[in-house]
Amino acid sequence: MYVHTPVLLEPVLALLDPAKGEQLLIDATLGEGGHAEAFLSRFPGLSLCGVERDEDILRIARERLGRFGGRVRLYRTDFAEFFGEYNRYCRQRPDRILFDLGISMYHFEKSGRGFSFAKEEPLDMRIDRGGERTAADVVNESSEEELVDLLRRFAEEPFAVPISRAIVRARKRAPITSAAALAGIVRSAVPPSRRYGRIHPATRTFQALRISVNRELELLSEGLEHAFAVLKPGGRLGVIAFHSLEDRIVKRFLKERNKTCTCPPDWPICQCGGRRRLRMLTAKPVTAGSEEVAVNPASRSARLRVAEKLE
Repeated sequence: MYVHTPVLLEPVLALLDPAKGEQLLIDATLGEGGHAEAFLSRFPGLSLCGVERDEDILRIARERLGRFGGRVRLYRTDFAEFFGEYNRYCRQRPDRILFDLGISMYHFEKSGRGFSFAKEEPLDMRIDRGGERTAADVVNESSEEELVDLLRRFAEEPFAVPISRAIVRARKRAPITSAAALAGIVRSAVPPSRRYGRIHPATRTFQALRISVNRELELLSEGLEHAFAVLKPGGRLGVIAFHSLEDRIVKRFLKERNKTCTCPPDWPICQCGGRRRLRMLTAKPVTAGSEEVAVNPASRSARLRVAEKLE
């Protein structure tokens, strides 16, 4: 029934262990509820708030977690809005917060919204279908320069110029409306040596469009700020990132709050009165072992970082 397997499940459970009494976990990226179900099953004193943007996948999670009754509250919104307006949703400050930033396999396999370049589906890519702009809008309305910038900024695509040029050339003949059509255009634009490797040549293009349409990096920066603000002192924050752009944001966020001083390096005396605001529980990001990767290839790129908020 469920198409998404939660990644790094045992390390997440161990590092965010909420075993002490009645605690509150915010699953900020609920998806189909895999991590949430494991937490609720293992820790009977735990309550959970789940946050999810996609109403279709939220429906699946609600059914999956229904057996836990009043221990679960679910909200359809994005995590930046949820944590930014936290008092509207919860009165109790959370003891644990989990972000799993990966796109659920549900979106690739079941949503029918063009997340997968292997399928003949409408080029939509909105996680929240109430969003204003689809991937087709971006592809067909952006200038060549804007497409180049998007591919470089959100995917570090080395062939951003020829891909953007090919997109503009193709849409003059007819609007690009399907995922498969876009994937074919991208494949034809890259050098022949890059067209049939292990990684599809359209992977980065689809990533860039998805990030842009769903404002993923912008919401991540906002969400981390707001989440850390509401986290209870002594509470733990865990983030699973899947590509370098989002992991860079997470790493920078945690590093800044792990400093004792934020003054410019050329100041002779500290004037900020700064102090460390967190303690890193993972000196290096936790990654999947070979056994997990063999069972769940999507876990190959997962990077888990966990920190504890200081008193």
